Amino acid sequence: MGESIIRITTINIPDQYLDCLETLVNLGFYPSRSEAVREALKHFLSREAEMNADFQPDQFRDLKEHQLRSLLR
Repeated sequence: MGESIIRITTINIPDQYLDCLETLVNLGFYPSRSEAVREALKHFLSREAEMNADFQPDQFRDLKEHQLRSLLR
């Protein structure tokens, strides 16, 4: 896989999560909080993909349209 573009984004998380991230970084498990969050997100998305392996693209489109209609109500 080629190089990925990394974009800056802001997230709001509870203090206890941030404290845990800091602890993992301070213990040397991760080089930075960003890397810890990227790794956690990668595992989350991988697990979601496995659980939804039979989810077809047209179902995603229908779900997205349903969500948009719900927002417009």
